[in-house]
Amino acid sequence: MKILLTTTSFQDTPGAHHALLDRSGFEVVRARGPLTEAQMLELIEKNGGFDGFLNGDDRITAKVIDAAGPRLRVIAKYGIGLDSIDVAHATARRIPVLFTPGVNHTTVAEHAFGLMIGLAKEFWIHLAAVKNGKWTRHTGHELMGKTLGVLGLGRIGQEVVKRANAFGMRCVGFDLYWPEAFAAEYGVERAATAEEVLPLADVVTLHMNLTDANRGFINARALATMKRGAYLINTARGGLVVESDVAQACRDGQLGGYGADVVDEEPMKPGHPFQSVDNILITPHIGSRTFESVERQALRAVTNLVEYLNGGKDYIQANRF
Repeated sequence: MKILLTTTSFQDTPGAHHALLDRSGFEVVRARGPLTEAQMLELIEKNGGFDGFLNGDDRITAKVIDAAGPRLRVIAKYGIGLDSIDVAHATARRIPVLFTPGVNHTTVAEHAFGLMIGLAKEFWIHLAAVKNGKWTRHTGHELMGKTLGVLGLGRIGQEVVKRANAFGMRCVGFDLYWPEAFAAEYGVERAATAEEVLPLADVVTLHMNLTDANRGFINARALATMKRGAYLINTARGGLVVESDVAQACRDGQLGGYGADVVDEEPMKPGHPFQSVDNILITPHIGSRTFESVERQALRAVTNLVEYLNGGKDYIQANRF
């Protein structure tokens, strides 16, 4: 069997996941994702197709799925976001799409708080000043006592709330599937809509799945309803915001800053509006890229792939990790 492996953190991080995949005996073709639709199509044609994809955020469109069939038997996503995969088309073609929930919520929540602290303390000013031989000092803000608006209360959103409790923050949230017991335990106030959260919060943090319904949710109109000087955090998906509107809000002070681990088109292209705005902190989609999290995600993704292609759990039982 032949597998296409595209996720770079899997390939670049040592750990037991490499040995597990090696023991499968599958032929592994490696590429450096995230790949475009055209790059996926080129690899499929060049290699005569694949039995499985072990992929990250590559564009697995209907066209890619059709080109890969009928040989393609499984799509094993390394991670939890499925917005780059045409799941409906894969399902129609009877190709399962497997993913790895429950493996990266801790590290993404920590990353979100790192961005939050960096904005509140204006790290971008102080880091640049000190490295350039200056002792420039701006007065920042505490997070204690501030209101955190959490949009999306799945595993990651809940981990953020736990940390916000430790920081002494008030939490207001919205989710289509409200976690009653968790919210009661951690004192999360329930808003009727996602829009209702925005004017209440000093910091808004996004933890929603990207869908056609919420693409561009944070736009000029939404930003105008937020507190002036509020911070916006996005460790979910770049498509949740209209990037040009966020850049303008940071320039004119409507936003105190934007901290994100994602952009709509990755990697970020030269001339992107975020590059010229000082109070926008961007990291290159590494919120879940820790040694601990990579190994958890990778072992789960390989397990999904191998178990499915081998028709059961015999392989994993013989090669426990």
